[in-house]
Amino acid sequence: MTELNLGIDDAGRGPVIGPMVLGGCVLDKETERELTKLGVKDSKQLTQKRREFLEAIIKEKAISWAVQLASPDLIDTSKHEGLKLNELEAVMSAKVIDEINKKDKKIKAVLDCPSTSIVNWRNYLMNQIKYLKNLDISCEHKADQNHVSVAAASILAKCERERQMGILKEEYGEEIGSGYPSDPLTKQFLKKYAEKYADKGIFRKTWATYTKAMEQFVQTTL
Repeated sequence: MTELNLGIDDAGRGPVIGPMVLGGCVLDKETERELTKLGVKDSKQLTQKRREFLEAIIKEKAISWAVQLASPDLIDTSKHEGLKLNELEAVMSAKVIDEINKKDKKIKAVLDCPSTSIVNWRNYLMNQIKYLKNLDISCEHKADQNHVSVAAASILAKCERERQMGILKEEYGEEIGSGYPSDPLTKQFLKKYAEKYADKGIFRKTWATYTKAMEQFVQTTL
């Protein structure tokens, strides 16, 4: 039975605008070696142009791949229902696994663990997966630095996140920024439009950055 590696990683956990994305791809050993030679590594270490170049190659050469999006509304709803972001990421990771798990082949899934407790997060993840046949699960910190399959997944996730932000920029303008709270453009966008676009489904309203931005609108009406 051929063993394959399924890497899974996220992009966009921290932004106040736009979705969180989980990416996954299944690679055999030969393809892993090929992608390593091409410079596939943690997406944060690559330029956007290089990520996009490698994304196309990964999608072409991977045995299978998938991305799952958690919208701002889903993130907020989950939080209101008591589901923490780490738990939501486990749920989304399980969806990626179930979508691309080749049940007739042995697969080792490696995930970049977002939690300080690897054991607890892995146990929670296992309870979310529907198809466990021939599946071995490994959860690690810094997996995107140590496994090319996870690095490839990080590129898929990051490129999809950038694509989704591009769609938002087409509708709301470049001033929306990257969506991260530390981005001056995003800060200014929130200051101007947090109330106006409150019902557009683009903001994570449970984020402190958003609630603080909304305070100014409340104060001006008092």
